[in-house]
Amino acid sequence: MKYLPFYEDKKIKWKLKEKFMNATMSLEKTKHYPVMLNQILSIISPQHGGTFIDCTFGGGGYSQAILKFSGTKVVAIDRDKLTQKYANTLKKKFPKRFNFFQEKFSNLNKVVEKQTNPKAIIFDLGLSSFQLVDKERGFSFDSNNFLNMEMGINEYSAYDVVNTLDKNYLARAIKVLGEEKDGKIIANKIDKYRSKKPITNSKELAFIIKSAKKNYKNYKRNPATKTFQAIRILVNQELTELISGLIEATKLLANGGMLIVVSFHSLEDKIVKNFFNLYSNLKRNPSRYLPIKENELDLFKLISKKPLVADKKEINSNIRSRSAKLRYAIRNNNSFFYPSEFKSKFINYLKLESKEI
Repeated sequence: MKYLPFYEDKKIKWKLKEKFMNATMSLEKTKHYPVMLNQILSIISPQHGGTFIDCTFGGGGYSQAILKFSGTKVVAIDRDKLTQKYANTLKKKFPKRFNFFQEKFSNLNKVVEKQTNPKAIIFDLGLSSFQLVDKERGFSFDSNNFLNMEMGINEYSAYDVVNTLDKNYLARAIKVLGEEKDGKIIANKIDKYRSKKPITNSKELAFIIKSAKKNYKNYKRNPATKTFQAIRILVNQELTELISGLIEATKLLANGGMLIVVSFHSLEDKIVKNFFNLYSNLKRNPSRYLPIKENELDLFKLISKKPLVADKKEINSNIRSRSAKLRYAIRNNNSFFYPSEFKSKFINYLKLESKEI
């Protein structure tokens, strides 16, 4: 059974437009906590000035904290259009020191010139507090609203993925991107339900996933967590964007510039960890099958292979920081031309997310 893709369904379109203003108003009451802010400020030393790139602006927590220091400038990006209002507020306060662009990681080079010579480029991955609590976005398990899960600048929605993606492809996506061992069982259950009628909201989807999981009441967290993660990652092409973002950021950084990444789940952290290990002074012995130039490539000084984590005080005040891992490295003068080995390590993710829906 075929259904109209989200962007072709006019009934769904006007409903979302009608709800947009309500979503914006409700988010004003939501508090955003920039994760591991103190550790990041300690690493980047904004008191000494410089230009900083905030790749995940969100509610502006990092940017605002950096701009409190008079010698600083911030260029921020975010793919979510709801963040524009927070960026406008900051722009009024710091008109000459702050600029914002609604963009994705992969287009970082289009809004930041290499001559900018950023002192640090910062990524705070995953969902923002605003996106998590916004029922209109469909990220929560109990949302009765449209099955969306879009972070912004998307080609398709979770509705499209759940209702139109081939059953076997969906099973593989759930297993790989969600690290869900029951991916095939869940995909079969979804396929059975959608053959009767479209699955239209997150609450309905969560119920279907629960019915596919045996003894789900014994789970410490919601049994739909991993499947929701997989669908969200696929909808937003999060791993492709992360890989592209790391590459573009590395090209923009000059000698002494810092690349800082805060991740929240194992797939993100695996990519960041591999990137730093592959292109740092602490890398393992290179592959003998790669070109000599790439084998010799050493782009970063890695202070430690172990990530920083949030302290107990922060975890108590912001539970989201519990799973955060902060990794950073310092750029050297070597040019970056050959990201082929890095991309080849995660080719399965790239292929999964490149599927046209």
